[in-house]
Amino acid sequence: MARSTHVRRPATLASLAAELGVSRTTVSNAYNRPDQLSPELRRRVLETARRLGYPGPDPVARSLRTRKAGAVGLLLTENLSYAFRDPAALGFLEGLALACEGAGQGLHLVPVNPEREDVAAVHRAGVDGFVVYSVPDDDPHLAAVLSRPVPTVVADQPHVEGVDRVGIDDRGAITALAQRLISLGHRRVGVLCMRLARDRNDGFVTTDRAEHATFHVQRARLAGLTDAFGAAGVDWGRVPVVERFDHSVASGASAAAQLLDADPHVTALICTSDILALGALAEARRRGLRVPQDLTVTGFDGIADADRVGLTTVRQPVLEKGRAAGKLLLASVDPTRPREITLNTELVPGATAAPPRTAEERWFGP
Repeated sequence: MARSTHVRRPATLASLAAELGVSRTTVSNAYNRPDQLSPELRRRVLETARRLGYPGPDPVARSLRTRKAGAVGLLLTENLSYAFRDPAALGFLEGLALACEGAGQGLHLVPVNPEREDVAAVHRAGVDGFVVYSVPDDDPHLAAVLSRPVPTVVADQPHVEGVDRVGIDDRGAITALAQRLISLGHRRVGVLCMRLARDRNDGFVTTDRAEHATFHVQRARLAGLTDAFGAAGVDWGRVPVVERFDHSVASGASAAAQLLDADPHVTALICTSDILALGALAEARRRGLRVPQDLTVTGFDGIADADRVGLTTVRQPVLEKGRAAGKLLLASVDPTRPREITLNTELVPGATAAPPRTAEERWFGP
């Protein structure tokens, strides 16, 4: 004959309060507002809860009651691993996490594949607001974020009327870098750039594609280069620009190979990120080209690996950018007055830029 079993019902807030002889508010405060109880009373509540198997207030029920999730959403239009692999993204993520920690908020990552629409992920996210990290003008996930009645801050791109933003002056920053190369004597240059639009293009960039790029950070950097070198008498229409959809050192190396195969006489490769520049340095080594004696290579971002190799680059404060975005989102201000924070950048001279070698030096030099 089967022996009957008795399954103890899980403890509830009400049963715990009855066991202790206190109100349900007192039990709730032990978890959510501990400053309202004496240390001894809170200890007694938590010890009894453990003994009875009470897991604590249901966070879902609490969020429904308070209409607060207690978390900030970070929209990334990249695969999740990108946030932990890309140094600039990782620095931004750390800064945002620090801001959330300071405000007692959680951080909810909302990654979406750049080649597949998944706006449902945005609508499912239980967050009190969004930080949108570097997406194109026409991104459907951004539209989904803006359709939700929660505050939003954009980091880097795009510019959206009426929405708070944190970023840098990309055009001005790369113009300073271009002027540095121009002063060294470079006129025959090539450019390696990051993704310009949502459609994949791993190849040369037309003038029309560059001018209408939906990633406005890349559009601004290319525009800065166009203006600076144009003012120095360079016909920008003849400057080779190679785009890579994926942002990796391998992509930078393959882009450099494609450009140097097409025009082996360029004296400088200007890369719109340090990651691409690190790949270009690798390709230069593979070809036996000395940097900077035979080829100048520059980057943008100022990541740790760039510092280690002495890359000539533009350093931007990615950690401070993340922290500023978080603080801007969590600050209690008038939502009808959008704010914009523009952070300073720094030109890092580095050791990978030098005057171009003359034809005689290339022919007779060591």
